[in-house]
Amino acid sequence: MDAYTSFASVYDMYMDNIPYDEWAKNIKEIFDKYNMPSEIVCDLGCGTGQMTRRLKHYGYDMIGIDVSSDMLTEAQANEDSEGILYLCQDMRAFELYGTAGAIVSLCDSINYLSSTDELLQVCKQANQYLDPKGLLVFDVKTEHFFKELGSCTIAENREEGSFIWENEYDEVSRDNSYFLTIYAANADGTYDRFEEEHLQHAFSIDEITKAIKDSGLELLDILDVDTMDKPQQDSERLYFIAREVTK
Repeated sequence: MDAYTSFASVYDMYMDNIPYDEWAKNIKEIFDKYNMPSEIVCDLGCGTGQMTRRLKHYGYDMIGIDVSSDMLTEAQANEDSEGILYLCQDMRAFELYGTAGAIVSLCDSINYLSSTDELLQVCKQANQYLDPKGLLVFDVKTEHFFKELGSCTIAENREEGSFIWENEYDEVSRDNSYFLTIYAANADGTYDRFEEEHLQHAFSIDEITKAIKDSGLELLDILDVDTMDKPQQDSERLYFIAREVTK
């Protein structure tokens, strides 16, 4: 089963607790601190464009890339997406028409990569398409987050529909799988049932640091997303900030 197909139409409804505004503000602060060289920003794994649109509102010239055509359809349907270039591509092999001042990958899109080899490939692609001194910024859910989540079932019921989220984390492989059952309401009062399976991986700080350095990028900082300070053992989500240094 593909991820983010049937879930795409109800994704924003169920993700309305995510602090997108705060996260967009964090990214702008990072851009300002490290003097991003141009206003062109590429958003890898943009999904329905929640972060893409918010960064556009800060004045950046946005490109959104996602492997799911269903998610991109939802993104393009939003009236605030005018002027954003959306491309249906795999982040492991994305291509741009030129270079960008920054490439971001947010909302734990990087966790969908299955190995350090894939992570290295994404970093190499980013390095290729960054302006001189351009920035790569991405977030990841930490191993601590997945361990705390563990094996559990989460359910939510709303008038527009409901879902059941069955989660399983393997501490040996550091793979986190979750199986979604979605009931989407129709106008006539009936419901359509959809099923999706998602798989994320918990990368260690050392693995990510090595991938960044091996790609030719310079690691600038690692921050706790919630505090915008140095990571702690109980940090649940981290920013990694790197810079192009070879052009």
